[in-house]
Amino acid sequence: MSIKENYVEKIISGEKIYEPRRSIFKREVENVIIYATAPSKEIVGMFECKEIIKDSPENIWNDFSDKLGIDKESFFKYFEGKDEGFALKIDNFIPLKPPKSTDEIKDFRAPQSFKYVDNEKMSIFGF
Repeated sequence: MSIKENYVEKIISGEKIYEPRRSIFKREVENVIIYATAPSKEIVGMFECKEIIKDSPENIWNDFSDKLGIDKESFFKYFEGKDEGFALKIDNFIPLKPPKSTDEIKDFRAPQSFKYVDNEKMSIFGF
């Protein structure tokens, strides 16, 4: 899952416990690998995906604003034009130390939002 570097830092620090998303997985997902976007362009860690909340952006903000790691204006700009959204609970975050540069991963293409990785390919990313 692609996440902007400033939000990744908040996940690492524990300030960000929910990841807001405009769209979500169609398949069942157990673990989410975090790709920090430019300028880092690194695989920085992984978390378990045990809970996905589907609700209106207003309700997500009202319920989780202190755990989203984003300011109100940016949050609602992100969800502009959407009647529903999602919040992924970040459980058991495991940092990858050191983070793995995507330059080291053959044929790596950064996902626009997310992409699926088979369990047997997890080792490519350092897990």
